[in-house]
Amino acid sequence: MKKLLIPFFVLLFASCKKDFTTSQLKDSSIANAAASGVLELVYSDSMYELTGVAVSKTGRIFTNYPLWNSPHKYDVVEVTSLTQNKPYPNLFANSWHNGEEGLSKWVCVQAVYVDDDDYLWVVDPASPYMKGVYQHSYKLVKFNLGTNKPEKIYRFNYVADENSYVNDVRVDTHLNYAYLTNSNEGGIFVVDLETGKIRQVLQGNSSVIADPTYQFTIDGKVLKQDGAPVKINSDGIALTPDGAYLYYKPLTDDRLYRIQTKYLRDEKLSAAQLGAKVEYLGKFTTTDGMIFDKQGNLYIGDLENYRIMKITPDLTMHQLVKSNLLIWPDSYAIANGYLYVSCSQLQKQPKYNTASPQWPPATSFTIYKIKL
Repeated sequence: MKKLLIPFFVLLFASCKKDFTTSQLKDSSIANAAASGVLELVYSDSMYELTGVAVSKTGRIFTNYPLWNSPHKYDVVEVTSLTQNKPYPNLFANSWHNGEEGLSKWVCVQAVYVDDDDYLWVVDPASPYMKGVYQHSYKLVKFNLGTNKPEKIYRFNYVADENSYVNDVRVDTHLNYAYLTNSNEGGIFVVDLETGKIRQVLQGNSSVIADPTYQFTIDGKVLKQDGAPVKINSDGIALTPDGAYLYYKPLTDDRLYRIQTKYLRDEKLSAAQLGAKVEYLGKFTTTDGMIFDKQGNLYIGDLENYRIMKITPDLTMHQLVKSNLLIWPDSYAIANGYLYVSCSQLQKQPKYNTASPQWPPATSFTIYKIKL
């Protein structure tokens, strides 16, 4: 582990000038959000597609831009105003180009997350354009927000192959474990944060594989790529407030699952034994991300119907908000009494709209907050 850490620590913080991106609003998002009385716009980018959102205890907001389409500029940024950001932690880390090494830079960041101890975690599946992992550069990086420097880097060599897409993360700060999803092949990564050991479990289990019969329909049509229905496997995950359960689901169907984390951490269990511990909770919605509040309520999206839903501990689902502004609610964060949600407009990407693609789309990529 120490040998792998050196390039990132040495190079990541090479001196660089601050660089700011300014996006001009080209739609009516601000007016519409204000009129809704529920969604409050906190960030808007008219040019670059964002996915994740993370918010610190002091209100610092972070987002990320995976290298999926052109144009593309930075991978991780800190929001500085409604339409401005700065590359995080610096410009050097956001300067990767094809042909360069990817160990010391962001290659294709998918998610950002702030844990209960106020550390920022960055998930880099390092799969540009989702065409395979670049030079074993996939990594999970923990940042100290007090110093804006990485404290530890976890790499997925030998536990994930070149077709893996490490997607989202949740961290148990008490037991010192992290859990991540593999959304391409289907699986759950279990990371012992103390030792750095990473295992992938539940591969092939039906709970991490999208239902092939489900018709994922959005904007009146089945989402397709190259003529075939899009199938995205285990994607969003959420950790209960006590860390006892991990909730997860495939993206392109409405099934929801959970498993006790003590079983995920038990290396003595066989694949069959672990699979038998998975609990099927029923059919709810299609969602990308998900998150628990401290009261045990689970917040998920409803991609097909432009909604955010709240599932109470008794597994009753309620509509929190419905708005045409929620164009593919992607990722979630809870901080300072607000639920934050990013809208990536993923269904509008050219690969899903080959007949008449408009990219970037007419409406901005956004982050909203909702008072809880």
